[in-house]
Amino acid sequence: MTTLARRIRKAAGMDLAEWRERGRQVVHAYGERLLGIDQGELRDEALRRRLPPSLRRAPVATAAAEILETMRRNGRRGGFMPVFESPEAAAALLKRRFPRECGELIQRAERAIDGRFDLLGYQDLSFGRPIDWRWEPISGKRTGLSHWSTIDYLNPAVAGDKKVTWELNRHAHFVTLGQAYLLTKQERYAEAVVEQLTGWLEANPPRRGINWASSLEASFRSIAWIWTLHCLAGSPRLTPSVFWRACKSLVQHGSFIESYLSHYFAPNTHLTGEALGLVYLAAAFPWLADAARWRTAGLGILLEQLTRQVRPDGVYFEQSSYYHRYTADFYLHVMVLGRHAGFQVPASAREAVRGLLDHLLWITRPDGRTTMYGDEDGGRLLFLHRRDPADFRDTLQSGAALYGSGIWKWAAGPAGPELLWFLGPQGLSDFDRLSAAPPPRVTRHFKDSGVVILRDGWDGRSSYLFVDGGPHGAANYVHAHADALSFEYAAEGVTWMVDPGTYGYTKEPEWRDFFRSSPGHNTLTIDGLPQSEPDGPFSWRRTADGAIRRCEETDEGSYCEGEQNGYLRLVPPVLHSRAFHLFKRSEHPAAPSSLVIRDRVVTSGSHGYEVRLHLAPGCEPSPRGDGMIVTHPSGGRLAVDVWRLERDQGAATIALTVEAGWVSRCYGQREPAHVLVARARCEGNVAFVTVLRPALFRESTDHDAAPQTAGERCTA
Repeated sequence: MTTLARRIRKAAGMDLAEWRERGRQVVHAYGERLLGIDQGELRDEALRRRLPPSLRRAPVATAAAEILETMRRNGRRGGFMPVFESPEAAAALLKRRFPRECGELIQRAERAIDGRFDLLGYQDLSFGRPIDWRWEPISGKRTGLSHWSTIDYLNPAVAGDKKVTWELNRHAHFVTLGQAYLLTKQERYAEAVVEQLTGWLEANPPRRGINWASSLEASFRSIAWIWTLHCLAGSPRLTPSVFWRACKSLVQHGSFIESYLSHYFAPNTHLTGEALGLVYLAAAFPWLADAARWRTAGLGILLEQLTRQVRPDGVYFEQSSYYHRYTADFYLHVMVLGRHAGFQVPASAREAVRGLLDHLLWITRPDGRTTMYGDEDGGRLLFLHRRDPADFRDTLQSGAALYGSGIWKWAAGPAGPELLWFLGPQGLSDFDRLSAAPPPRVTRHFKDSGVVILRDGWDGRSSYLFVDGGPHGAANYVHAHADALSFEYAAEGVTWMVDPGTYGYTKEPEWRDFFRSSPGHNTLTIDGLPQSEPDGPFSWRRTADGAIRRCEETDEGSYCEGEQNGYLRLVPPVLHSRAFHLFKRSEHPAAPSSLVIRDRVVTSGSHGYEVRLHLAPGCEPSPRGDGMIVTHPSGGRLAVDVWRLERDQGAATIALTVEAGWVSRCYGQREPAHVLVARARCEGNVAFVTVLRPALFRESTDHDAAPQTAGERCTA
């Protein structure tokens, strides 16, 4: 479908409220563009009008010095984030408790001074010295300074991958430099912030250029600046004049966010992230005349969207674990801001956030990483500490400390420095006092989202199965993948089958479609077609939905089954159902932990089928009869067999082949990995059974016994 056709279809479905809001934003943008409204740096008088009455007539130097001191007092009195109540004590505790991580932070700060950055999945990027803030170094594209509304930032021929440019301009590294200053009191880190901030203000006049083309980017940048200014509050390099100029720009950031809230453009984490920016601005600068209005608007949106964007089962509505984590972070920050800035977060909202965190608990694999289903964009609200992109345990640690949950602490692991940066020494102490305890259950069905987790325990060697058995997504399905009834599997300390990830959004359309396609997931594909058909980088022409019909624990283990409707469009139609039985670990060498998957298709015609299994990077398959033995670098092994079951012909194994595949563990990065594929062409109804067994058997003695046991299980 063409862009014009998509726009016509979208316009036809808009109600009056949407027409009004979109129309207002269009008129506002044209006013900026054609009449010069809100252009240029905010005048001194305009900021003075927003100050308390006692400062509105004061000289700029006096007013600037006073509001800088006001920010310092507010932080020390606990009016902002807890770490700033006693930053010296927090810094001493950080260096004592986390010396290695502090050293790594200092190294990142040094590289930021030199203008070199690790962004998303890209390493050691240079944007020049001084930094060229509108440069995209991967493609070599540089956008100009026309009005933000005229920049076609989704077009890679114009902007390359705009996410790379935007990631730098979120200024997460400003926070890193500020943290380095708090840890060392070396003025070179403060000097670097002042130099780069001043350079950015000169190179990015308000509402011009790509860095003003997104309200969410303006919000994240505002939050980073606010944290950075508080980190540098004690530095003589943060002069009243520098602070005054930063405040003028933050007022313009807040005005821009308020003018272009994504109520209809992107009513997902874009809208909630923008609302969070308004709440942050209000909490950090309560003396601004705009503060009360921003807080009311931002908090209202966040509370309203919490019930819309989080399903009753606690899962984020776009079927994406990465954006689920964004959402959990947003609301944890709102809760902490409310506690220290003096506004209330309702108990109902706290319970909804509890649901978000509980889902993070369940999708944490035994290796501590999180199953990455749906899109991921590699970013964070704040990088207070750097972990693997798929390691969400910092969020779970903060939640455990705030809610007093020893169960979340069990999965969150030992305390990390982000906990101290975010919640201060008291938050770290609260976490330390918790008694970690594993959850009492091993099976969880998130009924509204269709996500199922089957486990046989909660230690590092436990078996873990994630099943995506729910709807394609919500809203415009922006961040969904064609992954109905796909799964991830870990056992005996190894993650064997993975979701291949996302890799990118707009720069390379063919890779965008590959990573979100059905063949790019651990599911059954029919006639080489995807379950859902993409239509541009952030939309779909046709979508498939799944539904879990049964989920239960049995004496032998855990079981679930579901179906998906993506192939009912075929002629003749095909209904695909899939069942998973995770068998418990056994002491008997011939019956180790195993996973049995049964795919059943109901149809009256002839179709081609492929069972696809995406191995984690580093896993090496080798033939074993018609099946495979997969070996992990740790020495672990997994036996894989696929059977075809037909009523008249009984059970027969299907030869597995090995294909080249890809796994993206972070946005912009991909690495080769193997894909196991079993193919068959069948007439009428048929079933396929996939048997996955950690290869604990001895090749010489148990080779024959184990397949027999598995065969008995899969044909039952």
